[in-house]
Amino acid sequence: MPQPSDSQKSEFSSNSPIKTASASGEQTTIGASLVIKGEVSGSESLYINGRIEGTVNFDDNRVTIAPNGSVVANISASEVVIMGSVQGNIQCSDRLDIRSEGSLTGDVVTQRISVEDQAVLKGSVQVRAVEHKNDKSHRQTQAQPKAAAAVAGA
Repeated sequence: MPQPSDSQKSEFSSNSPIKTASASGEQTTIGASLVIKGEVSGSESLYINGRIEGTVNFDDNRVTIAPNGSVVANISASEVVIMGSVQGNIQCSDRLDIRSEGSLTGDVVTQRISVEDQAVLKGSVQVRAVEHKNDKSHRQTQAQPKAAAAVAGA
């Protein structure tokens, strides 16, 4: 069996996959030729250059739809950047950014939103204030009506 030369050894010395740097440290890319139907979820950032149909859940990370990317799905993420086409509702815990070449048809719930000139947005937008984790009175008022409704339905 032929042995690799010294230059080949240094070029391919690592057997681990190449990782793309992002805000959270890692990013997964869905290539242009890939079509995924179903639920896509993970704990790193996602870059979509292909097509996804179903649901996308990356609650603590960024989801980026590339200019050639196409998504027909509801998206839940910390941050969503749209440069391609999205049909579905978006829930962001931080920010939605629709770039000039991007289009979104669906409803949005987010804390911050940016829509560049020439971008397309068809749907409703709800901008919510930052939720405070120490705000117990807000959680109690939400829980009480549910309990009352359960008693009333019994």
